[in-house]
This record gives sequence, C-alpha cells and structure tokens, in this order.
Amino acid sequence: MISITPIEIEGHLFTAVTIALPKTNFMSISNDKGYIMCGALDVALLNEKLKDRKIIAGRAVGVRTLDQLLDAPLESVTYEAETLGITKGTVGREALLKMATHIL
Repeated sequence: MISITPIEIEGHLFTAVTIALPKTNFMSISNDKGYIMCGALDVALLNEKLKDRKIIAGRAVGVRTLDQLLDAPLESVTYEAETLGITKGTVGREALLKMATHIL
C-alpha cells in the first residue's frame, strides 16, 4: 500500500510518502528542495556517484512512522544538506524547515 500525506510545519508544506513493504516501511518527507528519508536512503551514493546533482537529503534510522521520522535525529546527511546547516544529529523536522526557508 502506498500513502501520500501532506504535512505542514510552521506554515511550510511537505509531501510524505509511505510505502508498506513486507516487514518494513519506506518513508520520505520532501519539498521542492530536498527530503528526509528512512534508513533505506544511501547517502554515500548521493555524495559520491551523484554528487553533481547536489541533492539535499538526510537519513534517519530506526524509524517506523512519519512522526518518528520528523522527530528523529538524522544519522547521515548529504554534502549539499551540510551547506544549509543540516548536520548529523539535526532533528528531521528542523532539517525540513532549513530546506523550506533556504533560497536556492
């Protein structure tokens, strides 16, 4: 089952996608600038092989719900996310706000 849910954080809109898979859930919350995601995100791949795309993203591990994804500290982030002040340990919700308020 696939679920798409709008999420508002301090007046900024995001899109949450949850895909129920056998024994796990795939989750991401995004806007037009970047996203946070569950442990399925391969940050090393984004930083190394897709570096030229300048993807703004962060990964939280051990999360099972969207609320947990919002409240979890990010375990890893892309180099491009770091340019916005999003670092390892930044809470998901705060990372999304930095993405929403940054002018590209």
